[in-house]
Amino acid sequence: MSNVIQAKDMDHEFINKALRYTESCVIEGCIGQRFIAAGMKDKDIEIHGIPGNALGAYLNGGTVTVKGNAQDAVGDTMNDGTIIIHGNIGDAAGYAMRGGKIYVKGNAGYRAGIHMKAYKEKVPVMVIGGRAGSFIGEYQAGGVIVVLNLIAPKEKIVGFFPCTGMHGGKMFLRSDCKDVVFPEQVTARPAKAEDLDEIRKIITEYCGIFGYNTEDVLSGPFTVVTPDSSNPYRQMYVAN
Repeated sequence: MSNVIQAKDMDHEFINKALRYTESCVIEGCIGQRFIAAGMKDKDIEIHGIPGNALGAYLNGGTVTVKGNAQDAVGDTMNDGTIIIHGNIGDAAGYAMRGGKIYVKGNAGYRAGIHMKAYKEKVPVMVIGGRAGSFIGEYQAGGVIVVLNLIAPKEKIVGFFPCTGMHGGKMFLRSDCKDVVFPEQVTARPAKAEDLDEIRKIITEYCGIFGYNTEDVLSGPFTVVTPDSSNPYRQMYVAN
């Protein structure tokens, strides 16, 4: 990547205008500018610093790599492409995500994967290498969320109220989840070999990016969470 954008004295509009005229580039000195690469496609971007909210919102292709942390709403409503975060992410990552992949080496804040959905051949994927905060997978309607808890495995893998309102998709948690309380409208069970085969390709790609061993990661206990009702909201809000 020979093109370099110095972001220190730019707002997000100037950065995105500069991105329109380059195929691939490095953004240096990013200090919280929002909406970087919003709606982008067919470009490869490497960001040094901390991008602000809605990085890669409506992303439609290409790759965005952050060599550090990122703030809230990473990949908001993204449709395609890959976002790679070499640190932690804030809240609401992958909000209404409907395609593409988000790979995070560190932890995620609250409400990761909220309203994630799938359509026809598009199956969005989010892999979090550390732990995730409360309300992960809230109202999840499709796609795959994987939380690996590789950073501090003795800590609880997810916060409170995981999968609230979940009515589609799957979640894979690298834990026996004995300390996790799930809502009544989902089924949480130990993963079988065929379950792990579903995510092997995803985990292999993730491990290749961040330097982990695929077999070591897959050897840990996994819990698979899926919705168990065609009408989960009735169980939540309607008295019997």
